[in-house]
Formats: sequence, C-alpha cells, structure tokens
Amino acid sequence: MPYLLKPLQAGSLLLNNRLVMPPMATAKAEPDGKVSSAILDYYREKSAGGYFSLIIVEHSFIQQAGKASENQLSVAEDSVIDGLKRLAAVIQANGTKAVLQVNHAGSAASQEITGSTPVGPSAVKNPRKGGVPHELTRQEIGEIVAAFGAAAYRTKQAGFDGVEIHSAHGYFLNQFLSPLTNRRTDEYGGDLPGRIRIHKEVIAAVRAAVGEDFPVLLRLGASDYAAGGTTAADSQIAAREFEKAGVNIIDISGGFSGYTIPGNNEQGYFAPLSTAVKQAVAIPVILTGGITDVQAAEQLLAQGKADLLGIGRAVLQDSLWAKKAVESLR
Repeated sequence: MPYLLKPLQAGSLLLNNRLVMPPMATAKAEPDGKVSSAILDYYREKSAGGYFSLIIVEHSFIQQAGKASENQLSVAEDSVIDGLKRLAAVIQANGTKAVLQVNHAGSAASQEITGSTPVGPSAVKNPRKGGVPHELTRQEIGEIVAAFGAAAYRTKQAGFDGVEIHSAHGYFLNQFLSPLTNRRTDEYGGDLPGRIRIHKEVIAAVRAAVGEDFPVLLRLGASDYAAGGTTAADSQIAAREFEKAGVNIIDISGGFSGYTIPGNNEQGYFAPLSTAVKQAVAIPVILTGGITDVQAAEQLLAQGKADLLGIGRAVLQDSLWAKKAVESLR
C-alpha cells in the first residue's frame, strides 16, 4: 500500500490516510467572527469526497485582543458555538475529520482590528508586523492561558474531532518561544524551559477543559530562520516537552519566517525541521511546505520525514488535488 493511503492512529483520532489540509486563513467569516455561508461553502468544497483524512480549520481568535485580521473566525465566546457546529458537521459529512486551530495574535495584532493595544512577552518590535506591544504581567498571562482553555472547550462543544494550539508564524505563543521577541527575565523568559513555560500551561489548560481523550495538536514554528532566533535543536527539546504535557500531534511550520523559507521552493521545504522533531518524539508529526507533487509527497513519507503531510496552496488552487492524488495511487 502507498504510504499516503495508510491509516494512522493518533491518540483517539483515527485518520484514513496521510493527507491533511493545513490551516489557511480565508477572511470569509462574518465581521464579528461568526461562521458565514461563504466559509461553509469553502470547507464543503475542500472536503468533498473525503480525500483528506483531516482538515485543520484556519486560526480562530480566542479573545478580541488576539484577533489577527478582519473577517477572522472567532472561538472567543459561547455565541459562536452554533455556527462552529455547522462548520464541523459540513466537513465531517464528507468523511473527513475536523480540527479547529485556536490562536492569539499577540504583538502581531493591530489596534485598528482589536480596539486595544497589542500585547506580547516583551516590549520588543514584532519582526513580521513592526508593532511594539505592551509587556504582559503574570496575571495577564494567566488570563490568556485561561482563554485558550475556554476556546478549546468551545471547540469540543462544537463537535470538532480535536483542537490545534497555534505556536507558529510569529503569533503569541511563538513570540514567547522565540528569543527574538521574548526578553523577559522572570520565569516566562530566559532559557528554553522558561520560554516554553506558557506553552505547557496552555496545554494543561486545554487538557483540563477537553479531557484526556480529546485530540490536542500543536503547530510549532520550529525555526525562525534568523540570527538569534529559534533552531531545530530548540524545537526538538520543546516538542519532547509538549509530548510529555499531552499533545497528540506536532504540526511543523516556520516561526518568524512565516509559512515559507525565503528562497526555498523545494517540495516539503520544512522537511529538515519535521525530520529533526520526528527523531525527538514518538507522536505523529505533520510536514507542510510547498508540496504539490504526489510522488514527492509519497517519497517524503517513505523517507521518514514525517507521518502526515499538509497540502496547502496546491489545494487552494485546485480543490480536486487530493482526489487526483488518492486516485493516482489506487
């Protein structure tokens, strides 16, 4: 059997193949973040036929202060649950598992969008967005940790098959992980164990909210690709700690480099990172990054670069990509 078509069990999550549609912002939600007919139509089209084993729905804000952009999905209050139920059901009706990614933008937010001053681990300029945030107090950190837990609970109430914690692409948790933006001198800063303390608190809050059997994923910005930033070696240590804390799947992407590596267009360009993390953990690892060719995808799995593959922009351009891929291997 081709590697792409093999099923995979991760905790209580059974996936019927290795194809994942990763989270990609659509800006199709209502202005208040509620699910719209446009977003339902989009995910119905992308999940048609059940050729993806898993769709991770785009990042959804856990607090108004953490909203990243206009028309971003919300998981910030109970009033959004009914719409999210419809969204999960649309994907699941096509035979695909649905996970919701929860996020806080931190210093990547803007006052024009949120109505409040952006926040972050330190009053340091955001390398991607340029703003200088308010440095969070311990009490404020605790409130955001609790908001992650509440968002995960709403995700479970809405009927999703799991929840993904976003710590990549220069957003809030990534800002704590990276020495580029975390200059704190208290227990949330300094060495790597300090910089991932908040991650472990978030994982614990999420686990407390959803229970032991609900799948928890974490998207890890595994390298900043910048001098003084995070490295693959850091991410091996971090991923090992996240596994111990109760994460079921690690989803690899870039840190302050975003979801690309400047000048690198190889198939699966984050493969060196996913390979390194895979060596450090026993849980499944997702690799994304420029995968457009089915045979290249099959080879990445055969070489042990990852356990699951995220196919993003190829599916944005062609909703039938997964169907063609699966049928070509049967």
